[in-house]
Amino acid sequence: MSQALPAVLLLDDEIRSVESMARILSEEFEVFIATQAEQALHILQEQPIQVILADQRMPTLTGVEFLIQVRQRYPDIVRMIISGYTDPEDIIEGINAAGIYQYISKPWHPDSLLLTVRNAARLFQLQRDNEILSLELKLSEQHLLERTQVQRKRLKASFHLDNIVRAPDSGLNQALALVERVAPYDIAVLITGESGTGKELFARAVHYNSSRADKPFIVENCGALPDTLLESELFGHKRGAFTGAIADHIGLFEQAHNGTLFLDEIGETSPAFQVKLLRVLQDGSFRPVGSNQRRYANVRIIAATNRNLLDMVRTGRFREDLYYRLAGLVIELPPLRARRMDIEPLLHYLLKRICQ
Repeated sequence: MSQALPAVLLLDDEIRSVESMARILSEEFEVFIATQAEQALHILQEQPIQVILADQRMPTLTGVEFLIQVRQRYPDIVRMIISGYTDPEDIIEGINAAGIYQYISKPWHPDSLLLTVRNAARLFQLQRDNEILSLELKLSEQHLLERTQVQRKRLKASFHLDNIVRAPDSGLNQALALVERVAPYDIAVLITGESGTGKELFARAVHYNSSRADKPFIVENCGALPDTLLESELFGHKRGAFTGAIADHIGLFEQAHNGTLFLDEIGETSPAFQVKLLRVLQDGSFRPVGSNQRRYANVRIIAATNRNLLDMVRTGRFREDLYYRLAGLVIELPPLRARRMDIEPLLHYLLKRICQ
C-alpha cells in the first residue's frame, strides 16, 4: 500500500496563482485549492492538512489574519505567507501572532517553492514524531520508574540485616547490632577489618537500612588512584584543568548528593589529600579542579580500611582531625577464621546460588 502524500492547502483569491502553484506541487503533494477564507476553513475541517500557503493581500482579510485563526484551531499545521511586498509590520505580526514559518516572495521560482514546501512538510512530520516520542518517553519513564522501584525493593531486601548470611551465634551479630543502631542517623561510619571480611557489604547494609536508601550509593577505592586523579574523581574538574580534561566532569561527591559515598581503603590516602577531604567533611563544600567556585553536596560518608588508623594517627601518617570526622561510629568486622560457625551457612548459600 502506497504512503499518502503530504496534504498542502493553497489560499489565494487569484485562481491563476493557486493553479500555477498546484501544478508545481502536485507531483509530491496532495494539493487543495481555495480562493476564499471560508472555503479554506471548510477544507481544514475535512482534510488532514500539513502545510498552508496563504496570500497576504486578499479582499476580506489578510493572509496573516487568516493564519492567526488557523493557529488557534490547528496549531500543528505549518503556516506560510505568499506576498509581493514585505511590510516590516506585517512580518513582525506574522511571526508573533500567526507563527509564520516562512515568507515566500512573489514572483516565486518553481524550484524554490518546491524546496520550501518540502521543508515545511518535513517540519510537520518532525513535530509529529517529536510528539509521539515525547509520549513514548513519558510511558517509558513510568515503566523505568516502576522497574527502579522494584529493583530498589530487592536491594533493600538483599541488604536487610536478617538476610546477611551467618550462623545464629555468629561473630558478626555484634557488628550487625551496631549497623541497626547507626543506620537511621546521618553520622559517619568507619568500617575496619582485614581484606575480604565484607566491609562493602556492611557499608551497603548501613545505606539500605537508612533514610537515604532511595538515593545513590557510590563506591570509590581511594587506594587505586594517585592524589591528582582521586581529587578529580571525587570533586570533579573543569574542562582544560589539566592535560586530557576535554570536558567538565562531575565528581562523585556531587553524584552522591543526598545519598551515601563509600570511601574504601581510606588509609591509603596521602596527608596532602587528607586536608582536602577534611574540608568537605566539615561543611560539605568542595572545589572542582580548575574551578574558582565552591560547590556543596549533602553526602553521608562511610569509610573503610584494613589498616589500624589509630596507629597511623600516632605516627603522623593520618590526620587525627580527619580520623574523628570519619569515625563517628567504628564497626570492626572479624575475619572468617574467627567465626568458623559461619562457614556452613555460607557454603549452603553459595551452593544454592550455583544450582540456581
